Amino acid sequence: MASKKVVVVDGATLTVEDVVAVARDNARVELSPAARETMAISRVVVEAYVYGYKYAASRAAEHGVVTKEGQEKVAALKDKLGEEPRVAYGITTGFGELAHVRVPVEDAKQLQYNLIRSHSVGAGPLLPNDAVRASMLIRANTLATGISGVRPCCVDQIIAFLNAGITPKIPCQGSVGSSGDLAPTAHMALALIGEGPVFYEGKECASKDVMEKLKIAPLQLESKEGLALINGTQVMTGIGALAVHDAELIYKAAMIAACMSTEAMWGSVKPYDPRIHACRAHPGQIRAANAMARITADSAIVESHKNCSRVQDSYSMRCAPQVIGPCIEQIERTKSVLEIEMNSATDNPLVFANEGEVYSNGNFHGEPVAIAMDCMKIALCELASIAERRCARMVDPHVSGLPAFLTKHSGLHSGFMMAQYTAAALVSENKVLAHPASVDSIPTSANQEDHVSMGTIASRQCAEIARNAMAVIGIELFHAAQGIDLHDGVTPGVGTAAAHKVIRAVVPFVDDDRVLSWDMEKCKNIIADGSLVKAVEDVVGPL
Repeated sequence: MASKKVVVVDGATLTVEDVVAVARDNARVELSPAARETMAISRVVVEAYVYGYKYAASRAAEHGVVTKEGQEKVAALKDKLGEEPRVAYGITTGFGELAHVRVPVEDAKQLQYNLIRSHSVGAGPLLPNDAVRASMLIRANTLATGISGVRPCCVDQIIAFLNAGITPKIPCQGSVGSSGDLAPTAHMALALIGEGPVFYEGKECASKDVMEKLKIAPLQLESKEGLALINGTQVMTGIGALAVHDAELIYKAAMIAACMSTEAMWGSVKPYDPRIHACRAHPGQIRAANAMARITADSAIVESHKNCSRVQDSYSMRCAPQVIGPCIEQIERTKSVLEIEMNSATDNPLVFANEGEVYSNGNFHGEPVAIAMDCMKIALCELASIAERRCARMVDPHVSGLPAFLTKHSGLHSGFMMAQYTAAALVSENKVLAHPASVDSIPTSANQEDHVSMGTIASRQCAEIARNAMAVIGIELFHAAQGIDLHDGVTPGVGTAAAHKVIRAVVPFVDDDRVLSWDMEKCKNIIADGSLVKAVEDVVGPL
């Protein structure tokens, strides 16, 4: 069912939350009227380069210049542009190493079709539908900045696909992150012109057939528009935006799980004391400790052993705020980078309407996204790594004080023995994926494009790490709920009690051995759908 939210594309205000609403909840998308006119004015510059100012100005109203102010801006371009066509990269020339090849005016449109067809070279498994939708929305928004020089109908076509639920079939491999995400977005553009396969109503079909059924005409490309549709960082940014959304749920779930595990193992909450963290002053660490203190507040389990002989807990419990805190900070930095990127013009060349100029540039280079996503990969790895260590302690009776493998019948029953194996396997897999993609580069286009970002690889790896981390923390929640129940009715803290209730609503106590995989998946899902975090925040406030 579609969300009631409407996301207005204006080139300036798109957020991660907007991307998630469109990509996963099918929120409706609209183009801002102001952005439409800004795009139409910049289009005048492009057409003047190809055909001369007189022809370009005559089409301004057709493209969407409707206000008096807009008409005055078009008129002011006459002296800046002059009457004669000019040469500009990708508009009247070839691409990459072929930039020196002049393309005749009569071939300017065909050049764009050739570009999309020749660049549709993706390989490997398909991008998930939500990642494709996220990428399409971000491409629409970056074009709406009015600096790419395309007609508003290009954005209208993307929006029509999004609102109708038409999702281009895009292989996930083939982008090196400069010049942007050329291969995957070429597959997207192929669908927009009615030549590529799509998914519609759960089935794969030809885009032209779906468009005919829904009365959506294929996009008729004009000069520069093929290049503008595919040249940018929208795929790496779209995948990244969804991963950041998931990462925010993961770090909050990680704090909840750490608190539950600490209580399950009769750990101390004194390490959450604000005076400790004020001595170090890292904001993420302070935030984590504050949240964890609220989650464990009023715990009868903690109170029951306040005079025990244990001096201090293991690092995985005692240092949880110090580990989770910097991960929070990195996730927030990554989110900031992505929100800047999704509201930026990232193609080449760029069109500056006020000056009547077209500039070749390197904004398509994915380095800002690549480095941010690589750093977030590390943060998510750490959240999962320390969670797995707490799982390992809970199943070990020599350090946890709990029954072996969290079962009352150890020996006859294996209990949680193998669930911890899975957590360990996922953590080790994450370590391999965490190697920074951005430190690699390989020349393309006959050495014209001699340094690339590998940003799309970084984003894809980060999304996979996020899925694995969510699974590991789900496994920890499952362990911890079992451990708390083995306290025979002694109540946990206010936040941990709320989390325990959500967990027990989907998975029962493990008394006899059973298939745990399905239970583990359910514990992962309550992180993914936000229900775990919501239940805890409802009683302790924002985490």
